[in-house]
Parts: sequence; structure tokens; C-alpha cells
Amino acid sequence: MLRKLLIALANVALLVSLCPPSSASVEIDYVYDGDTLTLTTGQRVRLLQIDTPELSPKECYGLEAKAALIELLDGPGDISLKSDPNLDDKDRYGRLLRYLFKGKTNINLKLVEIGAAAPYFYKSEKGTYADEILKAAKKAKASNKGFWKRCPNTILTPTRALTTTAIEKTIKTSAESSSLCDPNYKECLPVFPPDINCVDIRESGLSSIHVIGKDVHKLDRDGDGVGCD
Repeated sequence: MLRKLLIALANVALLVSLCPPSSASVEIDYVYDGDTLTLTTGQRVRLLQIDTPELSPKECYGLEAKAALIELLDGPGDISLKSDPNLDDKDRYGRLLRYLFKGKTNINLKLVEIGAAAPYFYKSEKGTYADEILKAAKKAKASNKGFWKRCPNTILTPTRALTTTAIEKTIKTSAESSSLCDPNYKECLPVFPPDINCVDIRESGLSSIHVIGKDVHKLDRDGDGVGCD
């Protein structure tokens, strides 16, 4: 009888070990950027298997990636975290490495689908959702979503951290070569596409721009010939 009981307990333990970690409901205190946040407990979290443009130094689409994460968290459903049995529990900075869910929506995956994040398989290690994340990135890139459209020369390299061109560098490069300047503006702005917005303009050091042709970047909202004023 004791032998049967021990065997039964062993089988239960085996089943538990094979089950993926259950998600735990959490509350978020602060969103740092598109892939890092802090819980109300004070614990910092780094989203698994993805990377978003940096805010410091300012990279193209960094602010938009942060805004995208905040917007997704405002949707319906409880917020929860899920670890991956195939990957580390924490990074070298002590941050929890987790998938973030809003209801049943995998936020990590969703950020990639909308072009706000790219796959990042640190040390080439692939987790539970690696195939889905990579497939979503290829589709977003092919569809020119998010930073794939806005940030020129962004390369899909899942084994390396994402790097998008700093918008200041894009405008400066255009200014150094008249052939790269859009003829629709008095100032030297990048030829459309990629599209740029007023946040990009201000980050490049310009306070406003003047439309002398067609406003392809849609910077002059009131149609007075001066954009981002």
C-alpha cells in the first residue's frame, strides 16, 4: 500500500514538473519603454524574447514602442506574467524575464505583430513562443508596420539586440546630401518614405518646418504652410 502511494505521489510530481508555469496576476506601476516595466511590488520586468527601440539614446520609434505597450495594457482583461521553463528566470540585472499577458493576449507577441518590437533570442535561445514571434516579425516587416516603415535600414536579426536608426542621424544624413532631401519642404527632410512626424522633427533640433510643395509627411495639420509649429 505504501509503495503504491509513493508511486502515485511520484507521478503527480512528474506531471507538475511537466506543466508550464502558471501565470500570476500583477499590477504595473511604471512602464519604462517598450519592453521594460516595474510592478507595484517594486520588481522590474524585462519582456522575454523581444526587443524594442531604445529611449536613451533616442532611437527611431522608441517613444512609439513605449506608447504601444501602454495602449495594449489599457485593454480589457487582467494583467499577468508567465515565465518560460526553457529560459532564464532573471537576467543579470535581477529583472524578471517574463511574457506579459492582458487577458489571453500575449503582449510580447502582439508588440511584434504591430511592428513595435522585434524578436531577440538572447544567446540564440528560443522559448515557447519563438516560432510565433519570428513569424509575426517577418509578416510585420513585409507589411511595413511600425518601425519597419518608419525606421530605414532596420534589419531583422533575431540573435542580436534591435537597433533602429536614430532619427537625428536620418535627418542629418539627408542634409549632407541634397539628393536625399525631400523637395516638398524648405528644410532638408528625408525623402518620403519613410514617414516622419513632429516628434522626430523636434528631436532633430528643428522647431518647425515649411511646406513648399505637397505635405507628404503630413506635418502641416492646419494647412498654413508651417508644420510642427
